[in-house]
This record gives sequence, structure tokens and C-alpha cells, in this order.
Amino acid sequence: MTELRPGALTGVLVIDASRVLAGPYAAMLLGDLGASVVKVEQPGGGDDTRSWGPPFTEAGVSAYYLAVNRGKRGVAIDLRQDAGRGVFDALLRRADVLIENFKAPTREAFNLSGEATGRRFPRLVHAAISGFGATGAYASRPGYDNVAQAASGLMSITGPAEGEPHKVGVAVSDLAAGLHAAVAILAALRHRDATGVGQFVEVSLFDASLGLLANVASSALVSGEKPRRWGNAHPSIVPYQMVRAADGPLMLAVGNDLQFRALSTILEEPAWADDPRFSTNPARVRHREALIPMIEERFSRRPAADWLAALAVAGIPAGPVRTVPEALFSPEAAQRGMVVELANADGTSARALGPVPKLSKTPARAESMPPRLGEHTDEVLREVLAYDDARIAALRALAAIA
Repeated sequence: MTELRPGALTGVLVIDASRVLAGPYAAMLLGDLGASVVKVEQPGGGDDTRSWGPPFTEAGVSAYYLAVNRGKRGVAIDLRQDAGRGVFDALLRRADVLIENFKAPTREAFNLSGEATGRRFPRLVHAAISGFGATGAYASRPGYDNVAQAASGLMSITGPAEGEPHKVGVAVSDLAAGLHAAVAILAALRHRDATGVGQFVEVSLFDASLGLLANVASSALVSGEKPRRWGNAHPSIVPYQMVRAADGPLMLAVGNDLQFRALSTILEEPAWADDPRFSTNPARVRHREALIPMIEERFSRRPAADWLAALAVAGIPAGPVRTVPEALFSPEAAQRGMVVELANADGTSARALGPVPKLSKTPARAESMPPRLGEHTDEVLREVLAYDDARIAALRALAAIA
């Protein structure tokens, strides 16, 4: 099989039968690390996100679909047909990883329960992603990101201190589920390489959202109290929030008492660091109502760039509050290779986010545009399954593939 690029996972074949965000994101991450990813879609429409727009690229690819499907080869197989499922099963017999987000009844109908795949494809790592998992009162319910954010309590701590709960501006529940799935798949592959046996991996958006609560969940479990919304401030670190300079906002993150002493010097108020109300972080948390207005008044005297330069010299974490385009086209993003140009053989191209991890020996790479629906069906069936032209034509005549 032709590998798109070398990497840490070169030789690993991933079948991505998932849709929307969490599963495709997990599969894309594995592809960035060198795995060969085959995206399986239903003929006719394919992944829901193909039509989620505008915006669309000049070639008609939705920006949403572009975000999590680069670097894959695409096949269109009708899994509602016996012949189509036969092709799909043949791919799974050769695959290392299956990622899917089928509803439970569909998974059972396709004979793809965790027990069934373990029996039928003993070396396969099978990752199933769902809204609420396979057990519990909500097991049968579908789940999208905003539902998971709401049900997990994540929305309850997001947004202005006064006002209603807000969802996070990007689908963090989906993305967290995808990250957890990718990590678990790598662990399962490590176990498979050691034992020869695959396993079933289950990740839910709800569980991943609870995991995102981290220290907030820990605080609630320890204190028994309901966490509140803090807007751009922090419940247990002060000052750790947005402040306004003369020409606009910046984000300030003072994480310890030494940093606060340095901040006090920069603000020309060195006595603050010895004031018993402010000398320690617990004291600053208790007296934030007195401290924050004084800090904001000092910051309002000079432009943000002046403050950021002084804070950087002092080693105090701080940064500009950018728009998304400002961040994407910032010098930092360029220097980190975080925006890449993706190209296809037909000459179409588009800019996209690049891989996050930087590996010294097997660098992650993003190279090709997402596949058109069924773009590589014939190629994959020939290379992976050794099907000849006659067999492919027969499947196409049955409309089992497209």
C-alpha cells in the first residue's frame, strides 16, 4: 500500500467510518503521525459536514470538513447492502484501527459490537465514539457537542459572571473526545504489538467533557459547593484575567507570589507585594474586589504593547487578546508552522491548520486536501484488497460502492 508520508505510525492502516468532528479528528491526528487513513462514507451524501457551510473553498470543500479530514483517502461504500458490508469487513480484516460513531442499533446491525469485533477481527483496535457512552441512562441518546457541554456542567462555568451559561466558542467536547480516542488507540496499539490482541476502545463526549472540568471538578468534589462563572477571571488565582490597557485588552496570568511582586514593581506600586491583603495568592483571592480595580487603573495609563514588553522582560505570563485571523497570521503561528497549504493532484489547494505536536525523528505532516466523496474507492480496493477491475465494476453495478 502506498504511504502518503513517513512517520511514527507508518504502516498502520486506519479505517475512519466516523462522521462530523470527534472521530474524524482522532483519525486525522493518527494520519498526521504517519498512519494511512481511509475515510469510509455513504454514497450520495457522505459526511454531514460536507454541507456545513458557508464558507467553502474555491473547489467547493466546506471549511468544516476541511478542518478534520485532510491527509485521508476517501472511499464510498453502501453499508446498507450486504455487498457493501462485505467490502467493509474485508477492509477491517486488513486494518489496524477502526474509528466509528455509529448509533448502538447500527453497530449491532453491522455486527460491530465490541465483543463481535474482538471475535471477528482479533488484532483490530476498535474505537467507538458516542454522545453518552454504551451504559447509563442516556446510553441510547444521540449527542452533539453543545448537548455534552450542557449536560456535563461545562456551560455552567463558562460565560460572564452575571448572565446565562455559555458554550465554549469551539466544539471542545468533540475535540476532547477525539484527543482521548487518539491517545487510547495508541495505547491499544502498544498493547496489541506486545500481545497480538486488539481491543475495544469507548469514548463519549459526555465523559470527555467531565474530564475537561479538571480542577473545577476537583474543587466541587472537595468543597461540595457549586462552582460559579468567573468570566475572564479565575476562581483561585489572582490576578489571572483580562485587563484593559489604554488602547485595548490584554490577558494577565500571575501564577505565584514572586510574579506578583514583579508585577507590583512594574506598576510602580511595590508596597502591594508586602500588603497583607495581597502578599499571598490566598489573600489576593479573598481581597480581589479591592486589588483588581487598582490593577486595572494602573494598566489604563499605557498602551498594551508597552505593558506586554515590560511583562515579558519580568517573566510574567501575559499576551494580547487577538481575533482568530490575528492569531492565525501572527509571527508565532508562522514560526511554529501552524498554518499550512494543502494541495491536491488536480491543482486545488487551501490553507488549513497544521499538526500541533513537533516530533524530532518522525515529524508530523499535513499535506493533502480532504478527499472528494469516493475519490479513492478504486485505488483503495485495488491496493488494500487486491480487487481487480472486474470485481470493482461488479460492485459498482450493484451500487455497493461509488
